[in-house]
Amino acid sequence: MSEITLNIFDYNYSSWSMRAGVLLRLSGLPFRERRFNLDDATRMNIGRVSASRLLPAIEHGDLQVWDSLAIAEYVAELVPERPLWPRDAQARAVARSASAEMHSGFAALRGSMTMNIRAHYPRFPRPLDVERNVDRIKELWTQLRQRFGTRGDFLCGEFGIVDAMFAPVVTRFRTYDVKLDGVCEAYAQAVLSHAAVKGWLAEAAKDTFHVPAYDYFVDL
Repeated sequence: MSEITLNIFDYNYSSWSMRAGVLLRLSGLPFRERRFNLDDATRMNIGRVSASRLLPAIEHGDLQVWDSLAIAEYVAELVPERPLWPRDAQARAVARSASAEMHSGFAALRGSMTMNIRAHYPRFPRPLDVERNVDRIKELWTQLRQRFGTRGDFLCGEFGIVDAMFAPVVTRFRTYDVKLDGVCEAYAQAVLSHAAVKGWLAEAAKDTFHVPAYDYFVDL
């Protein structure tokens, strides 16, 4: 099998790059990462590796796959022996629903609590629409853990795609001082302790890329 190239923005600010990067680390597949900056010249080059001109995107032989959720589905098909989606049909359906909700929702949280793994903002004020997003995420984590997560530390037991989708949210909650209790706090700590997440966080810690203004491009 040819090596996969994962094309990303940066480690500290790009939540969608993190999702794909955590998933590739989890998959066990051989891959390399190519990091793009966001200057105009680089943006022109992104079209060579991503049909949408957005990242993350992977190259596998002559194939390009873009969008984090599409990448997740493709990688899951490459390693069917690994339970990247839960084996149980009901758990798998709910994991896909939660992943899709993360993929398309929580716009208020994305806008107000942009990703910055290295930062910490104690007592960060949250508008009502952001607070509703936070409450929904807590509700979702609690429901999945209670129904499907009893055989492990993650949303459906073993760490999988749905956990990779929510890993950047865990880092956002830490950055913006969102207090968690009980099931949600235990889940967040389990995510931060997972080897695939720790590998990404280590890269973010040493990344030299810096945005002097507010992180306006986080969810590219």
